Amino acid sequence: QVRLEESGGGLVQPGGSLRLSCAASGSIFTIYDMGWYRQAPGKQRELVATITLGGMLNYADSVKGRFTISRDNAKNTVYLQMSSLKPEDTAVYYCNAEIRRTFGAAKYNYWGQGTQVTVSS
Repeated sequence: QVRLEESGGGLVQPGGSLRLSCAASGSIFTIYDMGWYRQAPGKQRELVATITLGGMLNYADSVKGRFTISRDNAKNTVYLQMSSLKPEDTAVYYCNAEIRRTFGAAKYNYWGQGTQVTVSS
């Protein structure tokens, strides 16, 4: 069994910063791509940022220059540093990871339960 647990969400004023964390636990052999997605009320879930096992980064245009994704492979954890937050960043943020649980097994995508980020004055 694999579990992704997010933390770090909350209420922040426009222009402020937050850092999200997502730790993977359970039966894990290798974690490949890790990423953050978000879903605002009434909208579809959208990609925010991803990072490969080798450290290649990808960002949505809307967050480039404001958000930074990173990972600690020793801790099976991915982070999202969010700065210069805007009200339109308000959403539930979900962690995603592509994981192989044992040697030779298939890779599967796993999702966290989500953490609310609200940007408001």
